Amino acid sequence: MELSHGMRQRSAGGWSRRLSTLLYRRPNLFLALLLLPPLLWFGTIYMASLLNLLWQGFYTFDDFSMTVQPELTLDNFRALLQPANFDIILRTLGMAIAVTLASAALAFPIAYYMARHTSGRTKAFFYIAVMLPMWASYIVKAYAWTLLLAKGGVAQWFVEALHLQALLQLLLDIPGVGGNTLSTSNFGRFLVFVYIWLPFMILPIQAALERLPPSLLQASADLGATPRQTFAQVILPLSIPGIAAGSIFTFSLTLGDFIVPQLVGPPGYYIGSMVYAQQGAIGNMPMAAAFTLVPIVLIAIYLSIVKRLGAFDAL
Repeated sequence: MELSHGMRQRSAGGWSRRLSTLLYRRPNLFLALLLLPPLLWFGTIYMASLLNLLWQGFYTFDDFSMTVQPELTLDNFRALLQPANFDIILRTLGMAIAVTLASAALAFPIAYYMARHTSGRTKAFFYIAVMLPMWASYIVKAYAWTLLLAKGGVAQWFVEALHLQALLQLLLDIPGVGGNTLSTSNFGRFLVFVYIWLPFMILPIQAALERLPPSLLQASADLGATPRQTFAQVILPLSIPGIAAGSIFTFSLTLGDFIVPQLVGPPGYYIGSMVYAQQGAIGNMPMAAAFTLVPIVLIAIYLSIVKRLGAFDAL
């Protein structure tokens, strides 16, 4: 019995050594085995459910019985081009672009200071300050902004303290942007979006600027370039991958959000809130699935653009 037990141990050890040798000689096989479980999970749970949702966009919704019928049609996708639905798409796309541009403009000086002028505890403080809003609940932040922007709230007090009432009124009078108060205007909605997604823009830009070799700045100064020329011809071009990487988050997150449009700003659907309303309130899953295709297509186009700017290398 001891002999057979020893033979089994040697046999198991032989298989283990042969397997380890095989994996060592074929690193691609080892990598494939490591990636297989997460890829299966991603494929079955995420991709399969997404494809199933998109497939339901071809189904028919019976307005009389309020039920989904498995009759294939393209009417749901044609309905996206109707003026009311197309206006929703343009409104959401415009907000996503505006939030992305504003976030980049606000994030760049903060990221530049963090990357080039801080170290040690000061840099740790800035990291915590940037990421601290991300630790709070998204719903809590959105509801907090409804109070900040309300009539008689902190935002109005701040405007009055700085004597900016005329500027605020000018913004609120702009068609399509303003409203009676900040909390009922698209400008207020824009402020909330920028606040919530700003950290997602700061960190990629800061990482890109930190990888900027100091020798390039020294060489630029040695060649007689002014600080403005160094910024325009050296710093800004090399920070574009970080800006593009951050824009992926701000653009895509704004494009699919449905909570902020419901809590802040004038009544009006966005893509995310339209999907929520069609699926939750009406039960029109085919139309909700058709609207789901819009941000997928827009983000795919956007990713193809920012890929050329080196966004994926900066992530």
